[in-house]
Amino acid sequence: AADTYFAKKETVEAVTACGLHFISRLQKNAVLYYINSKPKTGKRGRPKKFLGKADQKLPDMKFFTLLHDAEMLKIYNATVYSRAFKREISLSIAVFYRETGAEIGRKMYFSTDLLQNGEQVVSYYRSRFQIEFLYCDAKQHCGLNDCQARSKNKLNFHFNAALTTVNLAKIHWLETRKSKAESFLTHNFKTLMNNRLILGHFFRTFAINPNLQKNRKRIEQLYSYGLIAA
Repeated sequence: AADTYFAKKETVEAVTACGLHFISRLQKNAVLYYINSKPKTGKRGRPKKFLGKADQKLPDMKFFTLLHDAEMLKIYNATVYSRAFKREISLSIAVFYRETGAEIGRKMYFSTDLLQNGEQVVSYYRSRFQIEFLYCDAKQHCGLNDCQARSKNKLNFHFNAALTTVNLAKIHWLETRKSKAESFLTHNFKTLMNNRLILGHFFRTFAINPNLQKNRKRIEQLYSYGLIAA
């Protein structure tokens, strides 16, 4: 999944050549055509391949199927032909509404997988920003930019180690969080683990039992020292 800037033929071909499918949002100047799916009539001559050009501002909804009908979001889907990509694509139109029922606007998403559900296309595209958090956390807290090696293998190992560390931290947080409303912050997780490491060293050095009832509350406070509000 990539944002609108990458919705170009070169990107689509590069991704599909790897055996993957590409999801993005259409550019405003994209030229689309409705595909003629009517059976052959038996008359002479080649039947029409397309049934007209699709207007992004005023699409002909008779070619679309309603997949998701909620109070604030409706999703329509159709298979169309893209002139820029030279291929058929699965087009999903998401129409957003206010609580009053007034339409806010509509956006057009697409996938190269013609069998993919339109709701998935919209959901996957709208969740792509989470990738940015992964790289941001890896840069700030896991040293993604701090490797000075020049070997390709060493660089790959470093990048994978930094990104995997963030993912492992999120898995640990999901398994140990106290409530679903609790937000994940890499800074807090890193501080918490550091506090546990240092306090564990103190416990072993001074033979302190952290499991005593009178120590638990204070130890929990020390574990949380330096955490910030989400």
